Amino acid sequence: MRLVFAGTPEFARIAFDALLAAGHEIVLVMTQPDRPAGRGMKLMASPVKQAALAAGIEVLQPRSLRLNGKFPDEASAARAALEAAQPDAMIVAAYGLILPAWTLALPRLGCLNIHASLLPRWRGAAPIQRAIEAGDERTGVTIMQMDDGLDTGAMLLEKSTPIGPQDNAAQLHDRLAALGGGAIVEALAGLARGELAAVPQPEEGVCYAAKLDKAEAPLDFTLPAAWLARRIRAFDPVPGATARLPGLADPVKVWEAQALPDDAASRGQAPGSVLAAAPEGIDLATADGRLRLLTLQKAGGKRQPVDVFVRGWQAAGEQGK
Repeated sequence: MRLVFAGTPEFARIAFDALLAAGHEIVLVMTQPDRPAGRGMKLMASPVKQAALAAGIEVLQPRSLRLNGKFPDEASAARAALEAAQPDAMIVAAYGLILPAWTLALPRLGCLNIHASLLPRWRGAAPIQRAIEAGDERTGVTIMQMDDGLDTGAMLLEKSTPIGPQDNAAQLHDRLAALGGGAIVEALAGLARGELAAVPQPEEGVCYAAKLDKAEAPLDFTLPAAWLARRIRAFDPVPGATARLPGLADPVKVWEAQALPDDAASRGQAPGSVLAAAPEGIDLATADGRLRLLTLQKAGGKRQPVDVFVRGWQAAGEQGK
């Protein structure tokens, strides 16, 4: 098919590559404007832009697609380019801009979104992280016919995958990105054969995946240990979960932890208090159970297994001071 592709991060780049490999003609790419990144905060092109330029495909980076919004000239230019492209469909994956009605109606087959959840569960901005945090056993990707709602469009195809007990957001992201690339190729093939029909989303089971906020990073030890262990996995690599330990001026990042049941020593202890610090883990009291920290990172340092972290903590005389 003749396609326009709208996407920005690595998740979208995987789908872009899959479409090209399947023989589709991507005539135009839309992605977010270059952003400062890295230590030098130099402007960095998105993964999708880099892939599109390498493939010799025209790239547009409007700041808005609203014709009556803050950047009407950019929106008008994007509309003219889309009309000239005459796509069969627009494929959208983690683009980052709201598509107004004129955009949704322009392609012959409309706009198809690759969403990283099994809709209607986890509509919204952070479906991968929220699925892990909530303790879901499965998730997946949905190919959706976009409408003017927030991830409310009819579903064309779903692919599922289990969430392992040790999966973090980075690992699940990579698995879902590959699943999404295969699913969009399969969906387009089904549409081309006239074998795929859009099915409305169920009214039951709707929930929203709120955007990640740095303010969520500090661990709240008045919550159960099992929830905190899942949140740590969900926030790896962004925004990361943090905890304060005695003797350290700055919070440490916690990248891996294990939920353990309460024992006689931990019952009645104040949430967040250090119960033990040993090579096998640093145990902290929570509202329900102990949270054993297994991989940590001091401010300005690198990730360390807990046995290495504890040796440095104790050698510096920091523990308990």
